[in-house]
Amino acid sequence: MTPTLPAGRRHSKFVISTLLPCNLPIRILSLETKGQFRLEETVIHLHQELITQCKRGDRVAYNQLYKLYSRAMYNVAYRITGNEDDADDALQEGFISAFKNLESYRADASFGSWIKRIVINKAINLLKSRKMETLPDNDQWDIPEEEIEENSAYTDLTVDRVKKSIQQLPDGYRAVLSLYLLEGYDHQEIAEILGVGESTSKSQLNRAKNKLRELLIQQS
Repeated sequence: MTPTLPAGRRHSKFVISTLLPCNLPIRILSLETKGQFRLEETVIHLHQELITQCKRGDRVAYNQLYKLYSRAMYNVAYRITGNEDDADDALQEGFISAFKNLESYRADASFGSWIKRIVINKAINLLKSRKMETLPDNDQWDIPEEEIEENSAYTDLTVDRVKKSIQQLPDGYRAVLSLYLLEGYDHQEIAEILGVGESTSKSQLNRAKNKLRELLIQQS
């Protein structure tokens, strides 16, 4: 049985990188733990041993691996769905699927990247089940990047304001914005995840940015 989610999972780390285009002055806060990257090599080896133990059916190893990744994966799911219950469901379904298919993990990518893709797919499926609106896969919907004029609404931006505005985006916009800017996928990967063309991914990202700017101005 998959372990229950650790307490405090909703206090997510939030890393925003170049969230809005052009010269919009947003400085980014990364709340990653100090020293994490110095221990990267050791952690990778530790996780690989846990994965090997999981493949042997070790329940303790399953629980340890879950605890290592569950909070980060919950945060990923929440950024996509914008809903705590859906994020919880995507997390649980993602780990169940990952553990059932652990033999297919070949370590050609990090375990974190592998399970993140599974959780994202589960989150997208949940969005589709609630009729997420996406743009037609057609070049007529291409939207060019707009030039940004200086606006006083952008001078006092905080992470909390941006987070709040992102959660107010329509599902389709929030999904593309999160996948591209927060999870680091390119348009080819996003197109594959969402089942659309690359031009649609690019257009929807630009629409999402435009909508996000509108929301930030309204909140100023």
